[in-house]
Amino acid sequence: MINFDQLENNLDELRLKYLTANPYPHLVIDDFCDKEALNRAYDSIPELENKSRDYAFANNKFEKSNYKVLGTELEELYNDLSSERFNKILSYIVNKDIFVDPKNHGGGLHQGKKNSFLDMHLDFNYHPINKNWYRELNLLLYLNKGWKEEYKGHLKLVDLRTEEAEEVAVPFNRLIIQQCGPYTLHGYEMTNFPEGNYRTSIATYAYQIHKNHIEEPRTTDWRPNEDASFLKKQLAKNYNVLVQTKNKLFGSGTAKNQ
Repeated sequence: MINFDQLENNLDELRLKYLTANPYPHLVIDDFCDKEALNRAYDSIPELENKSRDYAFANNKFEKSNYKVLGTELEELYNDLSSERFNKILSYIVNKDIFVDPKNHGGGLHQGKKNSFLDMHLDFNYHPINKNWYRELNLLLYLNKGWKEEYKGHLKLVDLRTEEAEEVAVPFNRLIIQQCGPYTLHGYEMTNFPEGNYRTSIATYAYQIHKNHIEEPRTTDWRPNEDASFLKKQLAKNYNVLVQTKNKLFGSGTAKNQ
């Protein structure tokens, strides 16, 4: 499914683009997958019904963790993304020894329906189950056929250190590799897709094994806009403590949208 030869033939260029990108390391790869195979994969995707666990910080966003059960092509894509061949490519691009989570905890197929949005945030840093896995990368494959600028839903990147920002378009068959760190804010503003069209993507995460924690473990750190309600700001402020308390009592529910 993945165009491996295209990637392997351009590794030095891809590494340079990733490491020198602003506002922080990221990489845009078009024609990431075989077009015909990805079209068949797209055709096998139903309208999703499991609402995301992003609570007040997202609107009309739905997801399915175990998307590989939806069809042969999606299973092939899932396997390619977690393959040793792809891990080697990623490790070269980012110049670190990293690997894709083979169980894709917290990732999966995402659909943003009418007026969807996702507030700016930092992702969780250490894996909820494998406590020494540090999240290095988000891998976001977009499946928006016929996407136009006016549909919105661009991936917005902001560096907390400098407040420098960038917006990246999200057309069909584009992979965005995005660094995860304590300053790598990202999200997307309210969409304007036509009725019956959804902002569709597949999210996968890559990790590095740490012998010692370099940061205090956190859950998602939400940063809503200044014009957000008082209650939303208070929820964002206390979200980490609330989720960690819930996880201790009931376990992580991140991957339950099967």
